Amino acid sequence: MTETNRTSETNQEIQTRAVLVGMITREISEEEAEKGLNELERLLDTAGGVCVARVLQSKDTPDPATAIGSGKVREIRELCENLDADLAVFDFELSPSQIRNLEDGIGTQTHEVRVIDRSMLILDIFALHAVTGEGKLQVELAQLKYTAPRLSGHGKEMSRLGGGIGTRGPGESKLESDRRHMQRRITALESELAVMEKNRRTMRASRDRSGLKKVAIVGYTNAGKSTLLNRLTDAGILAEDKLFATLDPTTRKFRLPGGESILLTDTVGFIRKLPHHLVKAFRSTLDEAVYADMIIVLIDASDPECGEQLKVTENLLAELGAADKPVLYVYNKCDRGVAHRPAIGKSAEQAHIAYISALTGQGCEAMAETVEKMLHADQRRVTFRIPNAEQSALHTLYRDATVESVEYGDDCVTAVAVVDRKTHGQLERYALEKLPVKEE
Repeated sequence: MTETNRTSETNQEIQTRAVLVGMITREISEEEAEKGLNELERLLDTAGGVCVARVLQSKDTPDPATAIGSGKVREIRELCENLDADLAVFDFELSPSQIRNLEDGIGTQTHEVRVIDRSMLILDIFALHAVTGEGKLQVELAQLKYTAPRLSGHGKEMSRLGGGIGTRGPGESKLESDRRHMQRRITALESELAVMEKNRRTMRASRDRSGLKKVAIVGYTNAGKSTLLNRLTDAGILAEDKLFATLDPTTRKFRLPGGESILLTDTVGFIRKLPHHLVKAFRSTLDEAVYADMIIVLIDASDPECGEQLKVTENLLAELGAADKPVLYVYNKCDRGVAHRPAIGKSAEQAHIAYISALTGQGCEAMAETVEKMLHADQRRVTFRIPNAEQSALHTLYRDATVESVEYGDDCVTAVAVVDRKTHGQLERYALEKLPVKEE
């Protein structure tokens, strides 16, 4: 046996072996359930586990006790015993009682099997990849809120914490405490995060005062957002072929072809069936899209599922209140040969589209030119008449617009400036002309 083979076997041995479980219902077809399991397997791989078997249950309505029914529980127990699996991952949310019943039914006295659901697996990955202090606190808070009702009063589950997929993270030591202590910790974390959010708002206001336009890069996890930011700005952030390889947002300056500097932000990736409590927990980081002047929606054109992924992205943007932002749809990974073109929320005539490879740089220059055009698409030359007593308005004009000429009169200043709609709205009462009605 070669050294490489021995290393491979060793790595295989230390990986958590898992059985994945999906469900076909009235609302979920077999094809959709299979797609869900495909993504669940990728999530498991990112968390450091390996799938040894997949199980699909067809059931009109989930069983209240176990979700899947007693017959399927026995089938999974046999699979775990025969394949030496110590983890069962369900591609849907389980109640606390269902987790307890499944662990009692799947595990035996000689072969213990942990049961987690999709949300717990995603939380585990978040715990792996959180880098900043805020990100770690957000993960811990989400872990505690999700886990508390699933652990309270059950010593069996409490004793299992501390290692393996679904239990790792900064909050794991806290989970060994009683429910009251966990609640105190939740309250403390919420207070810490509130202070951080206040600081974030201050930083955001500072960026606003800089006059630099802000562009947020959003998209499905593993679409290539970090790779694109690295390509454009030499950000040097982690870019791996893994789901949720980066969690914390990163902002860097980028100089457009015309010489103007803007702020580019890489945001946390989206995913289907992202639990609502996770959207809420990471709202402060996702808000980078809400406060951006425009959004780049990055699409993995090499993925046959990119159409569904785009729908998820557009739905989450709508949920965040960012659906009305100017959007550039960027098809990435076009260097891989097969490029899929999913339908987007707007008609082809209305949509702004670019085709790139963030890895090779193909098309990135043309994309940057499109970003520049879009950022200035609503700019107009407007004449303002500002009373001498209201110099703060003139300061705003100099800060947020391109002032072309100024004439000082006895009682007012007449300035001609190129402004966007946002700045025009702030100074509308001083404007001698109105901007044209925006076409939808």
